[in-house]
Amino acid sequence: MSAPACAVYHTWTRSTGGTGMPIATMRQQEFIAFAIETQVLRFGEFTLKSGRISPYFFNSGLFNSGASLARLARFYALAIRAAGITFDLLYGPAYKGIPLVAAIAVVLAKEHDLDLPYCFNRKEAKDHGEGGVTVGAPLQGRVLIVDDVISAGTSVRESVAIIKAAGAQPVAVAVSLDRQERGQSGVSTLQELKTELDLTVVSIASLDDLVEYMRAQPDLRHGLARLEAYRETYGA
Repeated sequence: MSAPACAVYHTWTRSTGGTGMPIATMRQQEFIAFAIETQVLRFGEFTLKSGRISPYFFNSGLFNSGASLARLARFYALAIRAAGITFDLLYGPAYKGIPLVAAIAVVLAKEHDLDLPYCFNRKEAKDHGEGGVTVGAPLQGRVLIVDDVISAGTSVRESVAIIKAAGAQPVAVAVSLDRQERGQSGVSTLQELKTELDLTVVSIASLDDLVEYMRAQPDLRHGLARLEAYRETYGA
């Protein structure tokens, strides 16, 4: 049985690592600082895939160097391992999920002794050569979806449809940032995914973590009011 979505937090907060700060908090703060430093996490006005206007945007495509992608993959691998999820294959939705899933597969194999197959989908089915709608290992068994963020869950639902159409079983989704927003039914997207699709959701950090980080950073506090207003409107 898959571990609950919050298992990643429970595992990390059992120790303070000698700093007095829970390890979960340390990792989340480190990750947010890393995302801002690389301009992956930006503040302004952005239209999301869900149609919502957001005061912040997380673009994992800007982890665009070998060093930054490797560091990101390590954050993912730690979260995945801590969650205790049982899965057979990693799946990355095109396009942003492609480098993510490949890099995470490498880190899991090299640093966690977990050598697993991975694949990703094509935006358009190929009717020549090897053909098909996916590239990489056969899409089968228990599948962990890797994406960059969760907001309304639109991308995850599209991935689930592709995986089920191939006869495989989606069991979990791992993301960099859980935006902690309400989904299509008015409850949290995370709860929707668990209830409707029986998916465990693992995230490196969340919107709550970002708010706490901004409160502690004087140069970011000017954007805090807009972020909190957005959370009040769309937050779960």
